[in-house]
Amino acid sequence: MLDLAIIGGGPAGLSAGLYATRGGLKNVVMFEKGLPGGQITSSSEIENYPGIAQVVSGLDFMLPWSEQCMRFGLKHAMEEVTRVSKQDDGTFLIALNGGQTHIAKSVIVCTGATPKRANFEGETEFFGRGVSTCATCDGFFYKNKEVVALGGGDTALEEALYLSHICSKVYLIHRRDTFRASPSTVEKVKNNPKIELVLNTQVKKAYGDVTGLNGLIVVDTAGKERDIAVTGVFVFVGMNVNNAILKQEDGHFLCDVDENGNVIVDLTMHTSIKGLFAAGDLRTKASKQVVCAAGDGATAGIQALEYVNH
Repeated sequence: MLDLAIIGGGPAGLSAGLYATRGGLKNVVMFEKGLPGGQITSSSEIENYPGIAQVVSGLDFMLPWSEQCMRFGLKHAMEEVTRVSKQDDGTFLIALNGGQTHIAKSVIVCTGATPKRANFEGETEFFGRGVSTCATCDGFFYKNKEVVALGGGDTALEEALYLSHICSKVYLIHRRDTFRASPSTVEKVKNNPKIELVLNTQVKKAYGDVTGLNGLIVVDTAGKERDIAVTGVFVFVGMNVNNAILKQEDGHFLCDVDENGNVIVDLTMHTSIKGLFAAGDLRTKASKQVVCAAGDGATAGIQALEYVNH
């Protein structure tokens, strides 16, 4: 039986494994079907992790994590988990793709969340080279430049406001003429002189060259096209929370989730189920930053250690 099963091998999962094993848990396995590192490995530049003064790629940044976090006995199982369920005796059943199962005394779920794509031409081609889904991560690279924010919900408008403090101008593109965001946020956006609203409009195409994005072709509901010359576009059209492994056979989730599917946790990363923790972008009110995910993982690892030992 495992003392602890960690699902997901990004910053949260690796940190959880480090703190749990360094604290004395002996049988800890991190289930990650690919190489450890998480989504951040696809980022071209990291410059906002305290203590790492040199700008490095996400891949280079995460390279030392595996060696360090596995130094105290954390094991990596390159397996895909299909479901986590709780048994009558209080242990957890970890079901793997292929039919194998493991039993664990406690579980930390660190499967993250994936930003939705807007699916315009060139979005994938220029992702990481002008197309981003994180203003906090990448906004500073566009200081005093013009950028586009795409979306109509709270996140899109809040990020447009954030970008307006960094960039010279923000084009806020939304496919409708009304926003889903809170009225107070909408009012702030409308009153911000650095934000231009481009409504009833969708992005048709992103274009550029080997250096990256050069602009967008957008089209409104009347069919009129417009060329917006920018080197950065921030896509905020929602998140896909990677919570499928928590869905039970009856369709209900193992633990409490909010209306968007984010796992509800307390300050100790504990879910509504005893012995089950969630850390990183999967949880409610996550900041979607590596440093925050690492902190979540450390907290969850310490709490799981305490849970198993008591």
